Amino acid sequence: MKKSLLLITGLLLLIAIEILKVYFIMPFPGSQKSNTIDIAYFISNNIWWMRIVLIAIIIIPLWHCLSKGKLWRKILLIIVLLFYCFVVYMFNFKFLADKMFYQPKEKLFATGAADTTNKSKLVIGVALNSEAKAYPIEIIGYHHQVRDTVGNTPIMVTYCTVCRTGRVYSPFVNGKPEQFRLVGMDHFNAMFEDATTKSWWRQENGEAITGSLKGTALKEIPSVQMQLGDWIALHPNTMVLQPDKNFIAEYDSLKGYDEGTLKSSLEGRDSGSWKMKSWVVGIQIYNHAKAYDWNDLQKKKIIEDSLAATPLLLTVDSTGRTFYVFNRNVDGNVLHFGLDVSKNNLQDVETNSLWNMAGSCFNGALKGKQLDAIQAYQEFWHSWQSFHPETEKYK
Repeated sequence: MKKSLLLITGLLLLIAIEILKVYFIMPFPGSQKSNTIDIAYFISNNIWWMRIVLIAIIIIPLWHCLSKGKLWRKILLIIVLLFYCFVVYMFNFKFLADKMFYQPKEKLFATGAADTTNKSKLVIGVALNSEAKAYPIEIIGYHHQVRDTVGNTPIMVTYCTVCRTGRVYSPFVNGKPEQFRLVGMDHFNAMFEDATTKSWWRQENGEAITGSLKGTALKEIPSVQMQLGDWIALHPNTMVLQPDKNFIAEYDSLKGYDEGTLKSSLEGRDSGSWKMKSWVVGIQIYNHAKAYDWNDLQKKKIIEDSLAATPLLLTVDSTGRTFYVFNRNVDGNVLHFGLDVSKNNLQDVETNSLWNMAGSCFNGALKGKQLDAIQAYQEFWHSWQSFHPETEKYK
């Protein structure tokens, strides 16, 4: 009886650790709603000795059952062992994040003039040291991260489709270049593991959330999200990332993501306001965070506000796809804006100068001035709220 109990317990634990190693860090029912990341990290980093110990515990009762047990027990045991092998295969070769989402095999770029990508597609744009590149969301959304160089600066462009947000980071840790792999997710946000310390890093804010580097953060590099056509207008010499022909089917699975029309419980959009999958514009200045309802911004076209003593201006273009966030302080003077008579441009109250939605003054006393950009993100409300629990709501 003791041998049978030991065998059953050992087999159940073997199956359980294989499942839990992946369950806690992938979007299975209920897996992303609890603070289980440290448990997942412990299992992941100790899985081999746990397997060895459990196999050592069951090896004698296993041999005893197979050699001396009744026929029906032998058949049942063989079925359980086959099931364990199936679990090992599925949870180590099929359900792991880096076995589902691969890095580009061919990283090709085209000039803005030669690029054939639909100009309404959303991109993450990066401009450094007189060089600009655009990364279509429907491409990096599948890969989750793309390593590249802009202006002789190494960068890691990341995107989490389940949080609907992109970030660009410097891939240096403690002054040394680091390699990262997609390891899973925590609270529905993508996580990366560094190759050196095996710490796990959150995509949304670049913070190491478990491992020896816990509490440290990657340096963020300024980026914007906008329509490709608008990015090309701002950066005519930009290069645009092209689809890797090895992943065309994977990219096709994200068609409609830009518009929020995917029929997916993870990546679909709530069209209402302040719901889990509602779109917001999130801004953090120092330790102050605020979220702005996307529906409200689209309706008003401009929003004036302040955060951490910084006067803000949020705008969205006539297509309702490209948004901008600016500091309204120009040469020490805080400007106030309204829409001009065409409703497509801005006009400041102080000088009656005309500005486009991209923050450039093209007519009036301030002609030639450019509003300073503020880093901001379009994001699902559940994501922004989860990782900025102190956030305010703009109303």
